[in-house]
Amino acid sequence: MQSGIAASRELHSAFQTLQNDPTKRALLISIQSESLVPIHTLPKSSPSSTFYSDLSALTPHLNPKEALYILLRLDTSTNGSPTGDFAAITYVPDAAPVRQKMLFASTRLTLARELGTENFVESVFVTTAEELSEEGWRRHERHVGLENPLTEEERNLEGIKEAEIGEVGGTGRRGGGYGGPSGGLKMKAGEGVVEALSDLREGGLVMLKIDSSEQIVLADTVDSVDPSSLASHISTTEPRYSVYNYSYTGADGPQAAAIFIYTCPTATKIKDRMVYASSRRSAEALAEQEAGLKLVKKLEATDPSEITAQTIADEFAVKQEQKSGFSKPKRPGRR
Repeated sequence: MQSGIAASRELHSAFQTLQNDPTKRALLISIQSESLVPIHTLPKSSPSSTFYSDLSALTPHLNPKEALYILLRLDTSTNGSPTGDFAAITYVPDAAPVRQKMLFASTRLTLARELGTENFVESVFVTTAEELSEEGWRRHERHVGLENPLTEEERNLEGIKEAEIGEVGGTGRRGGGYGGPSGGLKMKAGEGVVEALSDLREGGLVMLKIDSSEQIVLADTVDSVDPSSLASHISTTEPRYSVYNYSYTGADGPQAAAIFIYTCPTATKIKDRMVYASSRRSAEALAEQEAGLKLVKKLEATDPSEITAQTIADEFAVKQEQKSGFSKPKRPGRR
């Protein structure tokens, strides 16, 4: 499932200009009002500048908390590509808001398709500004150029990126589990998991983890947790799937809703990150299909501290429809 976002006319025009003007090096693109829009064009630093030397011009535009698409013109000297070919870069930093990560990851294929996949010789997904430095790009080229370019750890990291993109984009992958064909890795439920989820009461918290035998097992349960102290119960050193029964006052009075929370600390081992990212759908389906819960909201965070009482309250805030009456036009000449 794609995001439904499309390229704006302004983007098509800006990309055509980039293609036809060899003095331009890059086009920066964002998502605004459900459209892909150009936000800045970077020229070559000089007529004789190289692809590598121009990479430094990207640095001021790489916000560690904001995702961005970058279309880069490649030179003949970079991996043999003729001048005029481009690399499509998806820059999604770890500190970017979760919703933004989801949106940019699920729209990256749309961007290339609408501008013409034949125009791009590479499609690269990066999470740090360092990967778009000269050293970072040369390292990327060495990996691509070698017959067996990646170490086991790097191959696992690539697997994580693909798994995470698949999760947020809703793409089907092999594997069954509780989620059926659209699930990730096949995971069985350990003893007491379904019962704990089925018995979840208002204010209750169930935390799940994956053990060495590739089962989803209970990590801990808490009978009653206030939203302000929720984060303190979730591990800061290991990934967790947590299900919280949140009590709040909605438009129809007091209500309760089950929230699925996926946390994966930065220090988590790469193999574990890959397993948890690939198994998230299976854990969600376990709660919904086996335990009969309706997961009203699904949140994701690197550190549990990102899940605050305000974060959760914002998810359930009643959006007021603003109605404006007819405004009588002002007389000519009046302000």
